[in-house]
Amino acid sequence: MRLVASTSILSAASSHIGKVRASNQDSGSVGRHLYVVADGMGGHAGGDVASAIAVQHLYGLDHPYASVEEAREQLFRSILDAGAELTQAVVQHPELTGMGTTVSAMIRVKSSMVIAHIGDSRIYRLREGVLEQITADHTFVQRLVDSGRITPEEAAVHPRRSVLMRVLGDVDAEPEIDTHIIDTQPGDKWLLCSDGLSGYVSERDMAETLLTVDDPELVCHKLITQSLSEGAPDNVTVVIVRVSEDSDTSPPAEPRMVGAAAGPMTYESGPLAKRPALPAMLLHPLRALPPADEHFEPEADYLEELIREDRRRLIRRRVTWSLSIIILLAAIAGATFGAYQWTQTRYFVGESNGVVAIYQGVPESVGPFGLSSVFEESVIDLESLLPFEQERVNAAIPAESLEEARNILERLRKE
Repeated sequence: MRLVASTSILSAASSHIGKVRASNQDSGSVGRHLYVVADGMGGHAGGDVASAIAVQHLYGLDHPYASVEEAREQLFRSILDAGAELTQAVVQHPELTGMGTTVSAMIRVKSSMVIAHIGDSRIYRLREGVLEQITADHTFVQRLVDSGRITPEEAAVHPRRSVLMRVLGDVDAEPEIDTHIIDTQPGDKWLLCSDGLSGYVSERDMAETLLTVDDPELVCHKLITQSLSEGAPDNVTVVIVRVSEDSDTSPPAEPRMVGAAAGPMTYESGPLAKRPALPAMLLHPLRALPPADEHFEPEADYLEELIREDRRRLIRRRVTWSLSIIILLAAIAGATFGAYQWTQTRYFVGESNGVVAIYQGVPESVGPFGLSSVFEESVIDLESLLPFEQERVNAAIPAESLEEARNILERLRKE
């Protein structure tokens, strides 16, 4: 039976703890106008608290706006206020020092989306079958990609891929928040997600799911299932927003928060990871576990050192490759020389300048290089031999040793 989406339900949100994490440090929300994903960091209770505070603080922005400028200003200010609230929480609970969260938020104002973003959660837009990443990751490896130092493929496996250069929290008193106003039109689909999805499911697979499934709640379910099937051990949060020509808003079945923001706030520490059950591991083998928290370092103090470290790592890689190539070439050269030396222990009888001669080597060549040379010529004229003996000489008569080659000459002379 084919599932058909209700035309009145245009958005949905879902969050999953993942296969390894003991708690969900992601939060999200979905409303008629506001859509948010936040991915907490800090370990133990810190990540939970950070993302929950941010999403709960922003949840009150879900209402109509007179203009995109008004929505942009309120969203920007509210995120900064959420950051101040995080700092105050650390003052009251010092054990949470260092906590922070990414925030990717979007407000729909008729045919525009007002976007605010910090961190490495992402916002995508699917239009006419093309999935486009709207936000830019505030990570160290993205800086390297933007500067041309590494490729996106190298960034995906870079040892510093979890280092965030911008984050909302007590780690940065004045965070830089990206804001954009992006047009939207009927038929567009928007995806907000934490890196529990984007880090494990390819954009091609995400686009295919968005293209083939209309029901926002079913899309959320399928994307999270894809992430888990790919072995993702991290929390994963997904928000889906469809744009219809029949509505200036994109309402969900009911406005709600998901993940850590949906539960009661707790400041108690707990284990970072859970032991996966054997059946789950058999059905969905785990990928390598990412760092327990995404590491944040301020740009001014850290970026240049990381770039120098990456340059040293690149030099080490090049030296390793160069040494490997040299060793390989040396091995090939050694094998080639050994093979050539072996050929020079062989002999055969053949023709040279019209007479029968003894050759050292084998009657073969490698490209333009022959593997034999005349060792000694005899006084036997080739034309003096019987026709079948001439054919044998022209084809080269092999000999195991120089003595055997001379014996062949002697027999030919007698004939």
